[in-house]
Amino acid sequence: MKIFLAGATGVIGRSLIPLLREAGYTITGATRTIEGQARLEALGVDAVVVNVFDRDALEQTMLAAAPDAVIHQLTDLSAGIDTKSPEEALKRNARLRREGTANLVRAVRAASAKRLIVQSIAWAYAPKDSPFRETDPLDVNAQGARAISVGEGVVPLESAVLDQKDFEGVVLRYGQLYGPGTWSEEPTGSAPVHVDAAAYAAFLAIDRGDPGAYNVAAPGGAVAIEKAVAGLGWRHDFRLNGRG
Repeated sequence: MKIFLAGATGVIGRSLIPLLREAGYTITGATRTIEGQARLEALGVDAVVVNVFDRDALEQTMLAAAPDAVIHQLTDLSAGIDTKSPEEALKRNARLRREGTANLVRAVRAASAKRLIVQSIAWAYAPKDSPFRETDPLDVNAQGARAISVGEGVVPLESAVLDQKDFEGVVLRYGQLYGPGTWSEEPTGSAPVHVDAAAYAAFLAIDRGDPGAYNVAAPGGAVAIEKAVAGLGWRHDFRLNGRG
């Protein structure tokens, strides 16, 4: 089975690649830089350099890879958020979620891939008493910086993937990531999730679970995770090589 991994050099991509390789998948890893290409090739991944905003180049790259499934782990937050101008980083990330995802959807459709798995967030729900479930509405009326992240990024991302019938769309609503390579080594936020467990959810979603959204976070937090546990067979305590 062939997998196209967008955002292969990102924090979740780095945890996901060992799982894909061990399972015997053929991986095409996409990166924006020559340096990223070299890192992926060192891991035994067939790496391609492509900008997700270049719609035509992305489509041609996807057609050449001919994947059965595509995994979208792209964000534009690796440099962090500048406290002096936080909205700029949020706008860049929202644009990637909005325009980049739309371009990926177009490429997936052109390549006739069967399934697209995308990264979303678990703190985009409209206010209510927790726990939040996948059937609860997103915060489409958010204001300020939250409106940039949710309204301009998450909502169009999820709509592009879920509101179509050409392929199976799976949205993984990750909680706040922690662990190696993330912004925090320890659990933080209202719905934390270890980066390895997040990658494990994407791995499982390749051939498990109905199309739709899944909350992916530690139990006992702000979001309900029964759907991911039952539908994907997901475990919040999964770690690569037993690391904490």
